[in-house]
Amino acid sequence: MQAPGFWDDQEQAAKVSAEHARANRKLTGYRELESEIDDLEALEEMAAEDESIAAELEETRTKVEARLEELEEERLFSGRYDAGDAAVSVHAGTGGTDSQDWAEMLLRMLMRWSERRGFKVEMVEASPGEEAGIKSATFIARGENAYGLFSAEKGVHRLVRISPFDAQSRRHTSFALVEVSPMVDDVTDVEIDDQDLQIDTYRASGAGGQHVNKTDSAVRITHRPTGIVVQCQNERSQSSNKATAMAMLRSRLLELEEQKRQEELAKEKGEAENVTWGSQIRSYVLQPYTMVKDHRTGHEMGDAQRVLDGDLDGFVRAELLRRAGMSGSNDGE
Repeated sequence: MQAPGFWDDQEQAAKVSAEHARANRKLTGYRELESEIDDLEALEEMAAEDESIAAELEETRTKVEARLEELEEERLFSGRYDAGDAAVSVHAGTGGTDSQDWAEMLLRMLMRWSERRGFKVEMVEASPGEEAGIKSATFIARGENAYGLFSAEKGVHRLVRISPFDAQSRRHTSFALVEVSPMVDDVTDVEIDDQDLQIDTYRASGAGGQHVNKTDSAVRITHRPTGIVVQCQNERSQSSNKATAMAMLRSRLLELEEQKRQEELAKEKGEAENVTWGSQIRSYVLQPYTMVKDHRTGHEMGDAQRVLDGDLDGFVRAELLRRAGMSGSNDGE
């Protein structure tokens, strides 16, 4: 950073500065933890002779354990794109209004968790359902390790409840799919042929579409070879929406390549991986009892409302640890 001409290339300089800030933050955290452990050892010696500092000892121990958990979580992000931003999409499954309502509940849960983690959330597109809820929606979560964290939420989420849309108050099961892909500024691995694209414009609708009847500013891009569809309607100009949609398309294609790579690795190791509509990763039961259970890790929580309000840390952490354990055991072999 102190080299002559470092700031001549502003874009590259900004990236290096951001990396420097991240490294500095980690180093500072590590040094603070070292100091706290020294304090803890001294307090333990003192507490053996003086019971009056037992409360202070317990408080310091809790603080150190929380710091260690944070460091352990950092260790789990070893993927190529884990440290970067994430594009998160929620799609309602079959089941009409119930599934569309569930998709909106799931979107709210993910956005609340994102904000609790300190990420900057940018809503890109939302397609409202016919009666309630949403058919689909996409937002971008910007912040350190956003993709690494959100990747734990990829897959089908299942809801069991008494349907508020059923006149006979019967129990319904609804499904929604969460897709997560890395937002990468410098995508060199993905080539997009303009001839493979179908670009449609339409009038923005729903939240954020104040100029709804004025311009066809919203953009939908279909990538014909893969069938991937992305859309953006949050910007006022068509060109800005197109640029965001193209960034999201690159992101989705990158995720597709990564998924293929993981599937190949899974085949080599004799494992099967399926994150399509065929298998749910988590169930949220609101009737006849309340329980949220992750089928990959067995992690569960009885307070379903707390989870739906964005308390996902336990579930995400359990899944990241499961993956790290699998990766470690396979690497050992």
